[in-house]
Amino acid sequence: MSNLKDRVAVITGATGGIGFQVAKRLGEDGYTVVLNGIDDDAGADRIKQLTAAGITAEYYGFDVTNEDEVNSNINKIGEKYGKIDVLINNAGGLGGRSRFEDMTTEFYRFVMALNLDSTFFASRAAIPFLKKSDKASIINYTSIAGWNAGGPGAGIYGTSKAAVHAITRALAKDLAEYGIRVNAVSPGTIDTKFHAQIKSTKPEVFASWKNNILLGRLGQPEEVASVISFLVSDDAAFLTAETIQVGGGQGLGI
Repeated sequence: MSNLKDRVAVITGATGGIGFQVAKRLGEDGYTVVLNGIDDDAGADRIKQLTAAGITAEYYGFDVTNEDEVNSNINKIGEKYGKIDVLINNAGGLGGRSRFEDMTTEFYRFVMALNLDSTFFASRAAIPFLKKSDKASIINYTSIAGWNAGGPGAGIYGTSKAAVHAITRALAKDLAEYGIRVNAVSPGTIDTKFHAQIKSTKPEVFASWKNNILLGRLGQPEEVASVISFLVSDDAAFLTAETIQVGGGQGLGI
C-alpha cells in the first residue's frame, strides 16, 4: 500500500456494483474509505469484506437525495476526520423507463434527484472539508446517455447525466482557486446489476451490446475503479473539468 492512510475518501452508493469496487480499489491504494448506502445490511457486509482485506473502512447509511440527511452525515464524517480528501459521487441510476408523453412529474423529479440532486447535495456539503485537504478531488459520474440522450424510455436519465457533465465543469471552475479538482467518469456498458433485468429477460439483446463496442466486450467495475484511482492521484494533478469515457470505444463499434 502507498502512504495514503491519512487520506479519507467518501464514496456514495458504495454497497454494490461499481461503487464497491471503487471503495475497494481506493482502500487498496491506502485511503481510509467511507461507504454510503441505503441498505444497512449490505453496508455492514461490505465493511466486513474490506476490513478482512486490511482496509480501514466504515459505513454511513443515508439517502443521497435527502438534503438534510446528506448535510448531517457529510458533516459527521468531515468533523470526525477533520477533512475529506476525495468525494466520489457514485450514487445514481436509471430509475426506470418512461417515454415523455407518459412520464409523471414524480418520476421526472425522482430521476433528476437520484443523479443530479445527489451530486449537488454531497458536493456542497463536502466543500468545507475538501478545502482542508491539500490535494482534494471530486469525481462525478456521467454516462454515454448524457451525449446520445439514452435509449427508449431513458430520456430523462440521459438529461440528468448531461446535467452532471455540466455541473462537473461548473464545480471545477468554482473550486479551482482552492486547489480542488473536479472530474467525471462516463462508464459505458459495465457488467453489473444495473443491467440485471435485461440480462435475465433478454439475454440476446444484452449479448448484442458488445457489437457496438470497439473492444468487443463489456466493461468490468474494476476498470472504472482503476480510472478513478488515477484521477484522484498525484499523477492526475493537472487534470480538472475533464470527463473520461470508460467504455471501450462504445458507440464506435462496427
